[in-house]
Amino acid sequence: MEHDDIKRVREEKLNGLVDAGVNPYGGKYEPTHTVEQVLTDFKADEKVKIAGRLMAKRSHGKVLFADIEDQTGKIQLFIKIQDPEAQMTRIVKSLDIGDIIGVEGETFTTKMNQDSVRVTHIEFLTKSLKTLPEKWHGLKDVEIRYRQRYVDLIANKDVRDVFIKRSKIVSFIRQVLDDRGFLEVETPMLQPMAGGARGRPFKSLHNAYDLDVYLRIAPELYLKRLLVGGLERVYEINRNFRNEGVSTRHNPEFTMLEVYQSYGDFEDMMRLTEDLVAGAAKEITGSYVVPYQGKEINFEPPWERRSFAGIMKEKFDINPDDEASVMLEKVKVHKGGSVKVDKLTRSAVMKIAEDLLEEDEIINPVFFTDYFTFLCPLAKTLPENPALSARFEAFVAGMEIGNAYSELNDPTEQRRRLLEDLEDDVETGNRTIDEDFLNALEYGMPPAGGLGIGIDRMVMLLTDSPSIRDVILFPLMKPTQEKTQDKA
Repeated sequence: MEHDDIKRVREEKLNGLVDAGVNPYGGKYEPTHTVEQVLTDFKADEKVKIAGRLMAKRSHGKVLFADIEDQTGKIQLFIKIQDPEAQMTRIVKSLDIGDIIGVEGETFTTKMNQDSVRVTHIEFLTKSLKTLPEKWHGLKDVEIRYRQRYVDLIANKDVRDVFIKRSKIVSFIRQVLDDRGFLEVETPMLQPMAGGARGRPFKSLHNAYDLDVYLRIAPELYLKRLLVGGLERVYEINRNFRNEGVSTRHNPEFTMLEVYQSYGDFEDMMRLTEDLVAGAAKEITGSYVVPYQGKEINFEPPWERRSFAGIMKEKFDINPDDEASVMLEKVKVHKGGSVKVDKLTRSAVMKIAEDLLEEDEIINPVFFTDYFTFLCPLAKTLPENPALSARFEAFVAGMEIGNAYSELNDPTEQRRRLLEDLEDDVETGNRTIDEDFLNALEYGMPPAGGLGIGIDRMVMLLTDSPSIRDVILFPLMKPTQEKTQDKA
């Protein structure tokens, strides 16, 4: 039967319910049990009241077997098709897969040894007008799954489980940080300038102020203002926006954890990263060893450390004080051919070198340290070598999931480094100096460690999800062909 025919039949059933005085879109309903509660501590002849979506039905003579599913699980219903109460019979004959119902009845175990509910009363809570995709060949088109996540969640229990785990991961992070005296704060998502990181911002106009505004690309500079103000330990689980490309690891809107600890440094942030990520792995999966895309990741601390500067020297013979043109020639030798650079700067060449590093097979967590100072305008330098910064990046399964600094708190040096970074910026070319941030530093910011962790990528790793879109409920999608044609 075609979808339009199915919808028409269901609408006829809906109208029949209304004519019979049955509200197909009921109101408040108070279950006594979840499905999980019924099944976990199953007792025969117990009166229960549950609500959920009808996911299957099978007629056997005068009896209808049906499956009802709520967020916690699925259970079989045993329903008489012909009920002494005419209204009940009409309701039963109007049931379709996808309907949301409330049922009352008593628990029992069938001859096939299946725990079930013998239904004595049904209430319509929502009549579904569209058919759900079939189990095996319904929602395999990932485009449809992402565009219609609501159907994806109904049809695929594994998808629901991913987002339940995501919520638990975020709750775990909050609990750890709250227990350690960190304050959760909120900083502006709409900002008068895009700062705190490199990236192309989304730009808009505030009509009342006639002011250009930007969706934030990072909350860093605002969180550091709070350190100046005396809030010594702060964190934000924040939504950031980058007007850039889309891939299995990048979405224009993404979630980051940023943490700042006064009187700490990047070594403290390294231990905190292990505690948060490895701790979440153990909490969510029950083990430090987690399967990911056919391999196993061992998150057990302590994690391996590798020197970024050492690798640059070993692989490319690149030194931190090399000129951009020298770096480029060394990368060309490694690649065995030409390398295209839009603007010849050291940062641009290093971006190519870093991309080559990501091609190396890194499965278990690794902290890369000793980053070149010119790549880290907001980080302190190493006392023993000013050409290198007090910074690390955490990589797992070939993905960067974390980034941390010993935060630069010298306002004069910070101004110099930001101006230098603007000249070297090949990614956006439209940033300006945040004078208010520098003004805040002049009041005095305590030495601090700062950490950023990509929540989406962390969830990917802990739920064995291959794409960032699999862990974002509603990822931004390219318009469909039909919509594009309409605009033409």
